[in-house]
Amino acid sequence: MPCYSIEGVIPVVDPSAYVHPTAVLIGDVIVGPGCYIGPAACLRGDFGRIVMHQGSNVQDTCVIHGFPAHDTIIEENGHIGHGAVLHSCIVRRDALVGMNAVVMDDAEVGEQAIVAASAFVRAGMKIAPRTLVAGVPAKTVRELSDQEIAWKQEGTHTYQDLTKRCLASMQEVQPLEKIEKNRPVLAAPSVEPLITAKQA
Repeated sequence: MPCYSIEGVIPVVDPSAYVHPTAVLIGDVIVGPGCYIGPAACLRGDFGRIVMHQGSNVQDTCVIHGFPAHDTIIEENGHIGHGAVLHSCIVRRDALVGMNAVVMDDAEVGEQAIVAASAFVRAGMKIAPRTLVAGVPAKTVRELSDQEIAWKQEGTHTYQDLTKRCLASMQEVQPLEKIEKNRPVLAAPSVEPLITAKQA
């Protein structure tokens, strides 16, 4: 993976974490046990510290950065969706930040809260635990149901499983020129979109 020190500060990655080779880690970045960092994610710890706690994930093309002396923290089982941007904020335990959402300086996403896809969480906003926020700027929509929280936890467990799958089998290869006979099927666990789960 592209990994850079700055002023002698070197990123730290627990051996049980998976960081895709195209992700970039710079400076004061600490990646805890069982974490997943997806393709083309950028974690720039060249101003403030970035900390990922156990079992959290940062998916492809996410950007994480912050101001000097302001840590950006993703607590245990935090789940950061594709293309999200975090800047000098805190994502509490078991919270989810949806795809392409932006969470600004000194904001706090409460425990088990969900930030909807494409939402803009303004600087300093404190999101209550177990609530859904959405919109630009983000506003509280409602309290989350037990079903929604369980769905989020299932999705996070899927990424924790992906961490193990990647460590065990991910490797760079040349593409095939045609589909082979008896093409293998991925061993990914089954998880449904939330809308499907609600309709069931």
